[in-house]
Amino acid sequence: MPTLQTDRLVPRTLHPGAWWLWAIGLTAVASRSRNPLLLLLVLAVAGYVVSARRSDAPWARAFTVFLKIGLVVIVIRTVAQVVLGNPIDGQVLFTLPELPLPDWAAGVTFGGPVTAPSVAAAVTDGLRLATVLACIGAANALANPKRLLAAMPAALYEIGVALVVALSFAPSLVTSVQRIRAARRLRGRPDRGVRGMITVAMPVLEDALERSLALAAAMDSRGYGRRAEVPATTRRTTSMLLLGGLIGISLGVYGLLDATGPAWLGIPVLLLGVVMATGGLALAGRRAVRSRYRPDPWSVPEWLTTAAGAAAVSGVAITGLRDAAALNPDLLPLTGLPLPVAAALGILVAAVPAWVTPRPPRTTPTSPPDPRPSATSTLTQSIDEPDRTTPVTT
Repeated sequence: MPTLQTDRLVPRTLHPGAWWLWAIGLTAVASRSRNPLLLLLVLAVAGYVVSARRSDAPWARAFTVFLKIGLVVIVIRTVAQVVLGNPIDGQVLFTLPELPLPDWAAGVTFGGPVTAPSVAAAVTDGLRLATVLACIGAANALANPKRLLAAMPAALYEIGVALVVALSFAPSLVTSVQRIRAARRLRGRPDRGVRGMITVAMPVLEDALERSLALAAAMDSRGYGRRAEVPATTRRTTSMLLLGGLIGISLGVYGLLDATGPAWLGIPVLLLGVVMATGGLALAGRRAVRSRYRPDPWSVPEWLTTAAGAAAVSGVAITGLRDAAALNPDLLPLTGLPLPVAAALGILVAAVPAWVTPRPPRTTPTSPPDPRPSATSTLTQSIDEPDRTTPVTT
């Protein structure tokens, strides 16, 4: 039975579902709070976990990309508030030339006085959206998308196969172009410019056709599309459970993200929807006859990662029950911003996966090997291996 110590010592890829559940917990925290201190703490925790546990795969750079997108969101939100937003009563920072608008644009202003509370509110709203984007970027940087699709339930395996093929198209196309251009350079043929692109296009098309035929043959040999017979009662029960689960999850997520909604519309409805959807997927999976090669394990690190995300949500929920004003405080003055203890501790607990999860295996070596053989290795190889040019007789 795997333990936490063995899981930490052996490098392996954490189950992608655990990373997404952890990121969803941080996203719920960011969506329910307008406190800049809590939002910055969420960003710090997400960035620390990503820097400690991301791999060297191409998708591991997603967190930085989402951070840049978040900065653009903050700038756009602030500029929109300064130029088009209605000012909030408070200290006037500066005044822009005001442009009169027609009657059909009532409620919208262009220019005019810009107050400190309106700018602070715009920056905070942009920071909240940027934090949500950063949490999603953290999940994309830590979770392997192909393994996530491979971990889909049996009832959704056809959708998973289609998504895997779609995600693999661009990398396969780039690899094919690089391989064909390298082959043309070895033959002394042009591979750049318009002429080179035209001459490379046909081999790339042929290579794509060969990959398609190979994929079709592999899918056919593995019995893709085979269905098992199930009773009509089971099919109707499956449809009812899936529909009810989808409605419950939608209402639960809406209640969880909306702080003004009733308490029963959040976690209770979400849990009920998850239970119904899980039962529906389990019944629907009986129609899919397939096997899975080396599924990702779900052991102690996965449970701890999921619990860390749940701890962050619990901290914010406790703060909302005891002191809801601490989650949405008055932004001015900045020196008077509260830091709720329960919410802050929950967010800090979300950093636990940086220590309790195994390190991801490296897909590329840290230093490239020297292609030039040394004299000792050449001499050893010539002594140990027979001459390949002459037949070996016995």
